[in-house]
Amino acid sequence: MNPMDMPVQVPVDNPNEDTEWNDILRKHGVIPEKPPDPEPMIQEALVEARRLAHENRLEGKNLDELDELEDEEDDGFLDQYRQKRLNELNTISQKSVFNQVYPLQKVDYARDVTEASQNSFVCVLLTSSTGTNPESALLSRYWHQLAARFGDIKFCQIRANLCIEGYPDKNTPTVLIYKDGDIKKQIVTLRELSGMHTALEDLQRMLVSIGALKHNDSRLQQAEQEGPSEVRGSIRAGNTTNAQVDADDWD
Repeated sequence: MNPMDMPVQVPVDNPNEDTEWNDILRKHGVIPEKPPDPEPMIQEALVEARRLAHENRLEGKNLDELDELEDEEDDGFLDQYRQKRLNELNTISQKSVFNQVYPLQKVDYARDVTEASQNSFVCVLLTSSTGTNPESALLSRYWHQLAARFGDIKFCQIRANLCIEGYPDKNTPTVLIYKDGDIKKQIVTLRELSGMHTALEDLQRMLVSIGALKHNDSRLQQAEQEGPSEVRGSIRAGNTTNAQVDADDWD
């Protein structure tokens, strides 16, 4: 072997250092190129994040909140978001075709629930068959409030034993949420939420989590302004009569 072809061990203290010697070695392929400094990319990402945060600073604000910013924001920029909110409200209005709780019959379940879920979310409440389940009474009240507020979601209700023969009353209330023919969410009793401490707001957050509502839906903001629901207080005190009347109407 020609001595000139023999590999030579080149001393390298730190291949990542910026030295003239390392530059020569990199040029000849003795050591690999130095990895790019991540700091410029990080700084660029931070600048972009601040830019997007500034551009989207009006996201989630309703029309009243936008009006309050007239002295602080550019008129054209505000008008752009006003129009966006009006378009959103118009879309919600066009889709709000339900606005009530629909009584279910077992024979119509496929049509009124599974097939209907191809066009919108369908929420089914299976209530107590005995009329003595306070959680069922609580959720029945909430069901009517949700239906009135979110008319683009179809809310249905049926007594559990009329839907599934022999369904244990201890498993009520049961919630089944359908979309595109499939069950997207199932809740058996309110244990998964907060039991008798479950609030209307808990159910709204659940609807957001599965995509039935958008997190910036103006109706959610309106609900926050109205304050927490007081339904559960009256039911815990033993006033379940009216709630159970609602459930009994589905017989």
